[in-house]
Amino acid sequence: MTVTRHPSGKRTRSTWLWRALLAATIVAAATALLGWYLYRETGRTPGELMDYADRRMQGHTRIEKLAAPVMRALRSAFNAPSVAERASLPFVVPPPPPRRSAAEIPTPARIPYGTRVWRVSPDGPIRRIAEVARLARNGDIVEIEAGDYHQDVAVWEQTRLTIRGVGGAARLLADGRSAEGKAIWVIRRGEFDISNIDFIGARADDANGAGIRFEGGRLRLRGCLFWNNQMGLLASDETTPTSELIIEDSEFAYSYVNNQRWGHNLYVGKIRSLTVSGSYFHHAGIGHLLKSRAGVNDIRYNRLTDEIGGRASYELEFPNGGVARVIGNLIQQQSGTENSVIVSFGAEGYVWPLNTLYLASNTLINDHPHGGTFLRVARGSDHVITANNLLVGHGGYQVSDPLTVVNDVRADWEDLTLPMRQDYRLARPTARMAYRPLADGADSARPTASAQYVHPHSTKPLANAPAVVGALQDTTP
Repeated sequence: MTVTRHPSGKRTRSTWLWRALLAATIVAAATALLGWYLYRETGRTPGELMDYADRRMQGHTRIEKLAAPVMRALRSAFNAPSVAERASLPFVVPPPPPRRSAAEIPTPARIPYGTRVWRVSPDGPIRRIAEVARLARNGDIVEIEAGDYHQDVAVWEQTRLTIRGVGGAARLLADGRSAEGKAIWVIRRGEFDISNIDFIGARADDANGAGIRFEGGRLRLRGCLFWNNQMGLLASDETTPTSELIIEDSEFAYSYVNNQRWGHNLYVGKIRSLTVSGSYFHHAGIGHLLKSRAGVNDIRYNRLTDEIGGRASYELEFPNGGVARVIGNLIQQQSGTENSVIVSFGAEGYVWPLNTLYLASNTLINDHPHGGTFLRVARGSDHVITANNLLVGHGGYQVSDPLTVVNDVRADWEDLTLPMRQDYRLARPTARMAYRPLADGADSARPTASAQYVHPHSTKPLANAPAVVGALQDTTP
């Protein structure tokens, strides 16, 4: 290349300008390639990477000022608002669904001979649930007639009790009150069977206001609704983890804390076991749809879908590992997620003797157009087995420990019936989508689906072995 020189022998300014532009282009290209590599390797979305860059630049005012135009352009291009912009977005909570009628709840079980029954009714003579909570004795049955009960919070100290809504669902509206500053109901130590109760609007000063605070014992929930609480249900840690929590055919939605911090639809501390089936988790504000630290977790035939308007982080998290069997669930992450990982295992350190994850016959949907991770497992697990899962959208598995993958199948959006309306049935099942059993030696647990979720919150057994991968055996005719 011929270089024009001034009489002084110095290169012209235009030559220096071209060289500076070339150097800037090389640096920009290298930065872009590095960013693309990190984006692909980490499984994070562009918005998450930009959030990380913003945190790293905090306090460096000159760098922040220089980078601001570029960051604005990138966030606009990827539709990725900043942390501050997201915090200003309203989390819209619609009114709860209509209270269920007698025809929409199961028929109450027969009352054993000699059992004392307490009846709470809007028409009396006993009108307050809190009064019965003081009067009931171990082994009694408490029936709450359908109706709305305002500010009727209670602590249940019994060791064995059945509580159920009759004639329809009983709806409990916190309206600013909480028992012991914790929840609408506090359950501790006993063996409780609770059904057909709605828990709505719990708030507490510590931002952990829950529909139910479960503080030890054995709790079985059936046909309950948790709506617009700071925490849907919060099960506390135990020094001696012997407690059991069983949730069936229930709904958890719209948990949030004024956009200030997480609101989990279900949070379970270090108890012995958690079992969830036939239930619907959706629309969490910044927190997770389901987070459990239990030693054994059996999550089968549920729908965990954040959907439009949701702001959840993980859809399903087991931060301390344990044994987790996740089988036959619909799990969907929407594009406005606060965290691109759908299922997380061991992120906060393993504390249980055995840490094994079984992920089988699930339909996992990632609606984010630019990235994400279906499964992330922290180093230190004993074994991870995935089998017959249907994966739709961007993402992969991030597992460093022993991993067994059997017949997980990727599908395109057009393979589903109507994904924009959360109809994730296979529209055109092909031979590659056929179910394949685990070999006898693959694992002794051999996670196999024997039922499927039925919306809005129930299950139905499968008449035969599964025919296709994923959570739904019904396909479009």
